[in-house]
Amino acid sequence: MSATRPPFDTSGLTPPAPRSGRHILVIDDEQPILDLLQEYLSAHGYRVSTASNAHQAKSLVEKEAPHLIISDLQLEDTDGLQLIEQLRVVLPRTPVILLTGVLFDSNVIEDNLKWKISCYVSKTAPLQDLMKEIQRLING
Repeated sequence: MSATRPPFDTSGLTPPAPRSGRHILVIDDEQPILDLLQEYLSAHGYRVSTASNAHQAKSLVEKEAPHLIISDLQLEDTDGLQLIEQLRVVLPRTPVILLTGVLFDSNVIEDNLKWKISCYVSKTAPLQDLMKEIQRLING
């Protein structure tokens, strides 16, 4: 049985800094969403990195492992779930919130996506709902 090679270089991966705010990586191809979440999460004490495509997301992860990932489902250059699968190779325990405008039936999430994502939040949900999920996942 051959070892699975990560889809990108992880040799220089730095673990999250314990004394600073928790690090959240937000991945979305819509700049207004990235700007809104960066401002909102930063105001709540989180360190936020943003990526508008898969290449940027992988590059950021190579530099520092986030405590949590928030990703859109439909990215311009790739499928969000494919990107999450790739990130899961090097970050198997990092919680992932799928933030999307696509509505899912709860059974679809439970049956098909639960092994890839920690939870799903609609883009139309109030930011407080997203914050509750972030706090639940990061603070346990």
